[in-house]
Parts: sequence; structure tokens; C-alpha cells
Amino acid sequence: MTIKDIEVLIGKGESATLEFKKTTGQLERGMESLCAFLNGEGGCVLFGIGDDGEMKGQQVADSTKRTIAECLNQFEPFPLVNVDYIPLDEDTGRQIVALSVSGNSEKPYCYKGRAYSRNQSATSVMSQIHYNDLLTQRNWGGLRWEQKTNPNISLSDLDEEEIRRTVRVGIEKGRLPESSLVAPLTDTLTRMELMSDGKLTNAAVVLYTNHARMDYAQCQLRLARFKGTTKEEFIDNRQVGGNAFKLLDEAMSFFFKHLSLSGVVRGLIREEELTLPYKALREAVVNALCHREYNSIGAATTIAIYDDRVEINNLGRFPLQIDFNDSLEAPLSVPHNPLIAQSFYYRELFESWGRGIKLMADECRKHNVPLPEFNTFNNNMVSTVFHIPQWAIARENDLDEHKNERENEHENERENEHGIDATNICGNGQRETSTRQEQILSLLKENNRLSITQLSKLLGIPYISVRRELEKMSEKVRHVGPKKGGRWEFVALEAD
Repeated sequence: MTIKDIEVLIGKGESATLEFKKTTGQLERGMESLCAFLNGEGGCVLFGIGDDGEMKGQQVADSTKRTIAECLNQFEPFPLVNVDYIPLDEDTGRQIVALSVSGNSEKPYCYKGRAYSRNQSATSVMSQIHYNDLLTQRNWGGLRWEQKTNPNISLSDLDEEEIRRTVRVGIEKGRLPESSLVAPLTDTLTRMELMSDGKLTNAAVVLYTNHARMDYAQCQLRLARFKGTTKEEFIDNRQVGGNAFKLLDEAMSFFFKHLSLSGVVRGLIREEELTLPYKALREAVVNALCHREYNSIGAATTIAIYDDRVEINNLGRFPLQIDFNDSLEAPLSVPHNPLIAQSFYYRELFESWGRGIKLMADECRKHNVPLPEFNTFNNNMVSTVFHIPQWAIARENDLDEHKNERENEHENERENEHGIDATNICGNGQRETSTRQEQILSLLKENNRLSITQLSKLLGIPYISVRRELEKMSEKVRHVGPKKGGRWEFVALEAD
């Protein structure tokens, strides 16, 4: 390596494959980055380069070289590292130290008992799930989990109709040859790389199992609708198992059940649409199923719907060297399970040329909703978040208000049919009207932002009864905000 080579590298800046260090005084941090490069696609650590890319160089004594050699002996397995000492200034004897490695099949590598990974220009301790994945690939000769065969699975464990459906759609879309339609099932599965030497692969089970399997616990989907914006109270909670296409269907049904619909007029036709774009949600679920770390049987893929957002979480990691924001605009195609993704591609449910995330963004812009957010946790969990627009939340609140009003009016009518006054009579013969008013005033003193619906729920009395009591206390309370909705305030403090 020459000074010109160093200048070319410096011009590229620090990245997923390049790290600058001022001196070998930062040798420990440099070795951690070198370990990350070994666990990735390779890279180079340059000592004697400032954070701004200035070539400063450093003195290199025999003790410096011994220290570097001792550090390299701390790697497991022992790596092949090119160590170059490039003269920078002959008068001062200052040099650039370059340690470079290439990616190989011996990964994962550890430095002093710890494995490291690289995400863009940052080095961090590798997650357990990432480590296990690399270790499995090494032990299985580079085979991914989806490629491994399972001798305990037979054709009778697969949903043949689901397989044939994939073939039919693939032929219609020009993604499979027409001969696939009449080919024996075993030939079709072999062509799709879901069968090897007469044995079915894990990918075949994930895609086409005909029942929920206890030995494939990772093929589960948890669905939840929470009340409000926290996980304190469930409205709906369920867990389903089965093949990936069934899980996708279950997810989309859950969205239609719990996300409100809005009417959109196109031409002379009125169409009903979800408040969040259907295609964007579907793409997010497909991504979760295709990119999941199936090697780990940990937490199931989850979908959580709140009043203000939808979260889709799956075990996995966002592709290294990829920036979340860039991926919203530029094509991205790094499927973690390419065989699983391929069957979704045949069904026209997966964008093989990496347009999936951009499709989500485009659909959100088209429907005037916020762009999706992507987050990672502990480098082993990916979360896709769709925020429900404020106009949809406000409309939903109005609908709830009207619904509660109608329900309580019906309840009041029912009470009247049975000869019961809406104000009712207490057991001691005294009317409870004054008690209700005191309760309402007490609640408004504590929280001056309550609606009639909220008061009705807190007191456990009909909506119309609360409204009637508020109207009787016009000197003590006042309504703030729109006629439909709004809130009530307590104003007569002196009357306490």
C-alpha cells in the first residue's frame, strides 16, 4: 500500500469498511473495528489519520509493532491481516499504519472474547442473534437457516393448494415457466430451491406448512389492538400460527377490523379505504416475514395497533451499510431470506428490485399520511411505525362521541320503558341528582379537560344523564370547544 492508495481511501471518508485513528494509542478501538470488518465484507483501519482526514502519521517503534502483533493474537479464529507501514515524512520518520482484512467464511470473529459488527461508520458489540446466525452459517458450510433440510418434514405437511396458487400467479406474471403448472410437485419445489436431494427445506415449511407447528415456533404472529397510546389495556389480542401467506392474510384482516375506513371519491365511484394505505401496510408485513431471523425461535413477529400509530416488529436487523432515510428514496434489495422472498415475488407480493420501502413511502405520500419510521433495538429487532394522521384521529374521536351518545340515549329509553327515571331513586328515598352533580364537579376540579363521554365512563352513568346534569349547573361549569366534542370546565371555585 502506498501514500497514493491512502489518499484515495481518505477521499472516501469513514464508512462501513474504513476507520480513521489518530495514533496506535487508540489500538483497542481500532482492533474492535477490525473485528467488525472481519465479520462483514472486510475493511481497513488507518492509524495516523485525524478525524477530519488529515494525514498526521506517527512514530513507529519496535514496541509498537510488537503491541500490534500481540493484539492480533487476541483474535479467534486467527485472521489473515495485512499490516502495512507507509512512510509519510522521511525527515521525521512519521508513518501511516494500515491494517486491512477481507470478509471470509470463517466469521464470526471475536476480539478478546467479544464479537463486533459494523453499521455504516459505527462499531458496536454484535448482537447474540447476529452472532448465532454467522456461527450457524460457518458450521453448516455457509448454508442459511432457510436452506437447511428437515428430514422430519414430508409433502403431506405442506399445503399443496397454496403451492399451486404460487405457481399459477407466477406463470400469470411471467415469473415462472408455464411447464411448472403440469410438473410434479417435487420438481416444482426443487426448481424453487425448497427441496434438496428429496428433502424439504426450512423455507418450504415457513412458506407452505398446512398447520401451526410447535417445532417451528418462529412461524407465529401476535396481533394486538390497544386502547389509547400505551399497552395498559387490550381491546383485542390474539396469536396465530401457520404458513407465511396465512399470516399475511391474518394481518391484513386485523388491519381492516381495527383501522377505520374513509370514503374516497374517484371519478363517479366512492371507494372505502383504510386511514393508513393498504399497500404500505401489506409491504411492511411482507418485509417482516421475509427478513425475519428465523434461526432464532424467540419472540414472534408482532403487530400492535394503537389510537395514534401502528407498529410492526420482527426479530432481525436492518441491512448493514444502509441508511434508513436513504432507503425511503433509493432502491434497496437485501433480503435476509432470499428463498422465502422469492416465493413472495412469484405471488407479486415482494419487490425483487428493492422498491419495497420506497413503495411504502410513495403510498404514504399519495394518501397524505406521515412517512413510515424504521427503528432498531439492540441490533436484533426491527420496528416499522406508521403514524395515523391527526385528521383521522379527530374523526375517530367524533365517531366514538356520537356512538356513545346514541348508545346512552338508547339505554335511557330502555330505562324509561321500564318506568325508571333517568335520575333514579336511591335506596334511602333521596334523589341522587345532587350526588351526581357533586361527583361531576369533583371530577372537573381534578381535570378541567373532560368530555361528556369521559365523564360518562368515569361515573358509569348514561351519556344523556351527564349532559342533563351539566346543563343544570350552567353557573358552575362551561363548555369549551366545538359543539360536537369539546370539553367542560369547572368555573365557580367560590361555590365549593
